Amino acid sequence: MSEEFTDHALDRFRSYLLLLAQVRLGPEVRRKLEASDIVQQTLLEAHRDHANFRGQTVAAKVAWLRQILARNLANSIRDLRRGKRDLARERSLENALEESALRLEEWLAAEQSSPSMHAERQERAVRVAEAMTELPESQREAIILRYWHARSLAEIATELGVSTSAVTGLLQRGLRTLRNSLYDLH
Repeated sequence: MSEEFTDHALDRFRSYLLLLAQVRLGPEVRRKLEASDIVQQTLLEAHRDHANFRGQTVAAKVAWLRQILARNLANSIRDLRRGKRDLARERSLENALEESALRLEEWLAAEQSSPSMHAERQERAVRVAEAMTELPESQREAIILRYWHARSLAEIATELGVSTSAVTGLLQRGLRTLRNSLYDLH
């Protein structure tokens, strides 16, 4: 087995995939589905099916993992709703994951065009996702709702059942912790 598909090599993408799953599931669905279970299934499938991977770069591997995650999320949501398989919804979920990944990259840096800069952004996205998992759940949820779902402070306050000033505090503390974590990683 090649080094790039060992459990450890794939596990480095766990936080990244978990963040994408949490963003896509949203808080109401996460009450019924465990994003970490779906990510675990995704990593197990990637490990099992590594011979199907045809890419040569980290970016290609990340895109392949997102496709597996999108399929697993769609299947889990479908099972939850007990509806028929909807290929349009599955494709829509895959596109939404791609959009979330792009938002994460855009959040990290201004547009850069070289392949090495793209790979660097992918690496930073993985580091941000790892740092996000270390945040308290309320701070992580506030950041996800604000920066990935573009919700207003009032909407976040309603969703989390707190005041808008509490949301402001959650966002400030969460972003400060993220900056410190990312700074410490360098």
